[in-house]
Amino acid sequence: MFFMFSLIPVLSVGLCGTKLGCGEGGCGACTVMISKYDPFQKKILHHTANACLFPICALHHVAVTTVEGIGNTKSRLHPAQERIAKSHGSQCGFCTPGIVMSMYTLLRNKPKPKMEDIEDAFQGNLCRCTGYRPILEGYRTFAVNGGCCGGKANGPGCCMNEKENVTMMSSSLFDSSEFQPLDPTQEPIFPPELMRNKEQKQVCFKGERVMWIQPATLQELVALKSQYPNAKLVVGNTEVGIEMRLKNMLYPVILAPAWIPEMNTVQRTETGITFGAACTLSSVEEVLRKAVAELPSYKTEIFQAALEQLRWFAGPQIRNVAALGGNIMTASPISDLNPVLMASGSKLTLISGKRTVTMDEKFFTGYRKTIVKPEEVLLSVEIPYSKEGEYFSAFKQAYRREDDIAIVTCGMRVLFQHGTSRVQEVKLSYGGMAPTTILALKTCQELTDWNEKLLQDACRLLAGEMDLSPSAPGGMVEFRRTLTLSFFFKFYLTVLQKLSKQQNGPNNVCEPIPPNYISATELFHKDPIASTQLFQEVPRGQLVEDTVGRPLVHVSAAKQACGEAVYCDDIPHYENELYLTLVTSTKAHAKILSVDASEAQSVPGFVCFVSAKDVPGSNITGIANDETVFAEDVVTCVGHIIGAVIADTQEHSRRAAKAVKIKYEELKPIVTIQEAIEKQSFIKPIKRIKKGDVKKGFEESDHILEGEMYLGGQEHFYLETHCTLAVPKGEDGEMELFVSTQNLTKTQEFTATALGVPSNRIVVRVKRMGGGFGGKETRNTILTTVVAVAAFKTGRPVRCMLDRDEDMLISGGRHPFLGRYKVGFMKNGKVKSLEVSYYCNGGNSTDLSHGVMDRALLHLDNSYNIPNVSSVGFICKTNLSSNTAFRGFGGPQGMMIAECWMSDLARKCGLPPEEVRKINLYHEGDLTHFNQKLEGFTLRRCWDECLSSSNYHARKKLIEEFNKQNRWKKRGMCIIPTKFGISFTVPFLNQAGALVHVYTDGSVLLTHGGTEMANETPSMANYTLEWILPNTSPTAASVSADINGMAVHNACQTILKRLEPIKQSNPKGSWEDWVSCLYLIPDVGYNFETNKGKPFHYFSYGVACSEVEIDCLTGDHKNIRTDIVMDVGTSLNPAIDIGQIEGAFVQGIGLFTMEELRYSPEGNLYTRGPGMYKIPAFGDIPTEFYVSLLRDCPNSKAIYSSKAVGEPPLFLSASVFYAIKDAIYSAREDSGVTEPFRLDSPATPERIRNACVDTFTKMCPSAEPGTFKPWSVRV
Repeated sequence: MFFMFSLIPVLSVGLCGTKLGCGEGGCGACTVMISKYDPFQKKILHHTANACLFPICALHHVAVTTVEGIGNTKSRLHPAQERIAKSHGSQCGFCTPGIVMSMYTLLRNKPKPKMEDIEDAFQGNLCRCTGYRPILEGYRTFAVNGGCCGGKANGPGCCMNEKENVTMMSSSLFDSSEFQPLDPTQEPIFPPELMRNKEQKQVCFKGERVMWIQPATLQELVALKSQYPNAKLVVGNTEVGIEMRLKNMLYPVILAPAWIPEMNTVQRTETGITFGAACTLSSVEEVLRKAVAELPSYKTEIFQAALEQLRWFAGPQIRNVAALGGNIMTASPISDLNPVLMASGSKLTLISGKRTVTMDEKFFTGYRKTIVKPEEVLLSVEIPYSKEGEYFSAFKQAYRREDDIAIVTCGMRVLFQHGTSRVQEVKLSYGGMAPTTILALKTCQELTDWNEKLLQDACRLLAGEMDLSPSAPGGMVEFRRTLTLSFFFKFYLTVLQKLSKQQNGPNNVCEPIPPNYISATELFHKDPIASTQLFQEVPRGQLVEDTVGRPLVHVSAAKQACGEAVYCDDIPHYENELYLTLVTSTKAHAKILSVDASEAQSVPGFVCFVSAKDVPGSNITGIANDETVFAEDVVTCVGHIIGAVIADTQEHSRRAAKAVKIKYEELKPIVTIQEAIEKQSFIKPIKRIKKGDVKKGFEESDHILEGEMYLGGQEHFYLETHCTLAVPKGEDGEMELFVSTQNLTKTQEFTATALGVPSNRIVVRVKRMGGGFGGKETRNTILTTVVAVAAFKTGRPVRCMLDRDEDMLISGGRHPFLGRYKVGFMKNGKVKSLEVSYYCNGGNSTDLSHGVMDRALLHLDNSYNIPNVSSVGFICKTNLSSNTAFRGFGGPQGMMIAECWMSDLARKCGLPPEEVRKINLYHEGDLTHFNQKLEGFTLRRCWDECLSSSNYHARKKLIEEFNKQNRWKKRGMCIIPTKFGISFTVPFLNQAGALVHVYTDGSVLLTHGGTEMANETPSMANYTLEWILPNTSPTAASVSADINGMAVHNACQTILKRLEPIKQSNPKGSWEDWVSCLYLIPDVGYNFETNKGKPFHYFSYGVACSEVEIDCLTGDHKNIRTDIVMDVGTSLNPAIDIGQIEGAFVQGIGLFTMEELRYSPEGNLYTRGPGMYKIPAFGDIPTEFYVSLLRDCPNSKAIYSSKAVGEPPLFLSASVFYAIKDAIYSAREDSGVTEPFRLDSPATPERIRNACVDTFTKMCPSAEPGTFKPWSVRV
């Protein structure tokens, strides 16, 4: 019902630009421009909206513009399309159309925007590839204050101030002078027929299960609500749309009051501003901002607080359509606005009869319930003016600042008796602390004089009143309780500061706040991004035709920016195509007692149900043959595929799948690493690396340090979810598969096995992917094999593209790791000996976990020379969806634990961390702990260059001074190296094939085994077992067998000749043994048992220095600056390489500071979409972001002396994590706490705040473990 209700399916008919990324308005991939004539303001309005939520029925009198409507590659690109393409702001391209439409809409409303406007316009858009910087740089050219290097022209960080002696270095990735100018007069006009002032009439649309009624008058609405008291009122569909999709809710009658005049009016009264309940949040924001500018400041305290909350309320696409009344009536316990409205005593006008109620502690009666009667309608909301002597603040803390739901939110108001600091009235309202928005009534009654005693009393009372059960839904109990105190403290200081600044107020009513406390009252501010990217120019005299080393634009960038690039689900539907929806387990570990699909058969369009009995070949699948296409007797994780429903449409298949009934007998699951350790549930073999004499190393050490660190997993969050289209060919079991996959071979192999046919009957095609990051290396096969079985059974094409929540549930992610270490070292910080144990959560099958653990063990040194090492890696088998490959493939986890003990080691020695790190760095020619000699070791060059370019030592002194002057804001800085081995750790994978055809007209067709997923060679990859041959002769003249047969003979003889030396070296080998060695990179292979061999072909090196600022009271942080120096050899394309560095770094910021997968103790994944799982947004990248490619460092072991760059830079974002830890140390020292502390990854606001020990955290102690059942567990 949900998608048939939204705009998405309509736009996908013949148009593929508007992408479906999440289905809940959280990623912006589906952004379109909505235009309408507003009869109330008498002007045309343009705004962005999410097509995945915007109701198609609400398009009456409305125009929709998609990315295809503003420009195309055949005629002319719009400047918004051209600039993102030419500035290298499109990699995989799946998010690009949505970003283009956000920019385009801004330009329609403001042709000359400020840089701040541009950044604000993207609050509702996500990108997983680029790291955002090139998008902002390209669009900066529209800004009136854009200028050079982000307005820093000729200042520090400006590219024009680079030293002249930097040989042949360039900072220009694109030439903005080539961009066509923006001409606002050439935009499409608004359809005149939609401007005619026709009399509004009631409109009604009826579907299979839902009736949508759009009343024209208030009287009609009241009558309809009386007739249908349980009907939902919908304006923006931002809540109901999600409920219908994710919560399986059904609302048979929906009333849409968006065009009723009385519900859209805005009126200033003597007591406040009255907003019609259908006024959108964007319009409320605009009105309040105007009022703040026009009215005396004492009257706008509440308005300013509301604006601060609206500033971070969802994204523009949501604010543009979501109604003020809807926000209230949804009654969300974590609403950003409801605490403001409650604390301010806003008045609500209800009609059926007519009554006015105050939004107070009695308004919300329970979870998602209010005192409003079913037949009543919320007509308007009055937000009052503040009075003289009245002060108001609002605060919110979330995982991510932009477009995120609150963890805790509040509104706080105090009114003083005239001329005194004595409290006349105080209201403290909180969200996120109960099933409803609540008032701290007991606390408010006890507060009298605004002084230190009041602060202490308030915190003591709030700690008692704002209590939470240790098992409270949402978890983070200590953090949430602490936030209630921290927010009040901020409010207390803010009011104190305002009282002390009153010019006409009473004298000496209060003491001024200490200077080092002032920063605690400052609202969040982030400067527009400034950046420089340096790379080595091509040698003088290099031919123009020679493109190697030049910053060329991605070959598909223009198509992606215009929405013309075709992804798997964009392939036109076949005439008799069917749609598939998976039926998955709701239990982590259970026996299947029965599967009943009888109810599903009654759903319209139902075709069949497929399960294990329908698999024509083998139901056994997986990399280690330890998985099944369909679960048969036992399920081993939530999300385990049991069957699938096939129907005529996507909507019908979804409905039918929900109707399938499964009965279980539950078994005890193993969910966490700790549980697996206790039960010795490991996937064998267990790998070890040993070097030197560890025991002797410890004996010779001055100090020995022991500890452990946990790293959480990470969701790939590619914007395009898993998708497969299977087309049976009708002959000999042949089938053609269109798949979004990184691994065509395994997709082909597993499908052939499931269907019981040879691999040569299966053709796999990949045009491009909307991101992969390792998540589509093997896990796409769990969907592809199911779709192929369904196509085989029905004999018809079958398609399935997973919903975001399905994808996150079943496809796994980065492995969580636990590292336990014991390190011996000297007084000067030199490491002597290391003993380390790694445990990773592999999930319910082997998949690629052995390779991940291998790489973690091979990177346990990061970049440090450790003479004596003993290491072991355990893969924990648990009842979670199998974890899999992810950018870095275990390397980041291995290196992160190394940096943990290196950081603690430096503290123990009392030495600067950068000195301890440098003293332990490898040198050229050193042997690693796995006995590989380091050749072409450029890391020390990268280190010195990064120290210099970042002005490390000078800035470190400034940070120390800042921390002395600020008690509640702290800054930290850290410089981190990386050494990343390049090759597959499984030797036979280090091979590839390519076929080059030259046609008689001079054109060339290149066929190779790579795929296009944003961070690989931008070429279309073909992988078929059919020959694509050039310059063929007709099959005629009776010579076809002669000439083609001889060609085949010659090809076979060539291959046999190449195989001869391989056969001679292994005469007893099989054909499969010989051919698997044909294209291997020579001399790459490693034996864990003997610790001999060469696991890597070469290494990539890099260094990053990052500076952060944390809010010690909330755990919030902002990334101030990052400098990166990366060795990429001789860059093939500096634009691509720098894009990869920035994209990987920002993805790493997510891994180490915000992305947290949360599971119930029973193994159920809570975080199944962008609503609860937060990847970095535009505002999370460093304000100053500088990237430099190391010059003069050719790599003789790769094509054109280049180096791999996709994975190595990701770990450099650990510099942000350890900068945060550095800042926390400063906060703890101010509280008199100097001992080392453990900080697990990611460094979320919760972990940061809890680590900043102070009076407030001590008032909210943790419950004793084992005395309660936690809401979530660390897996």
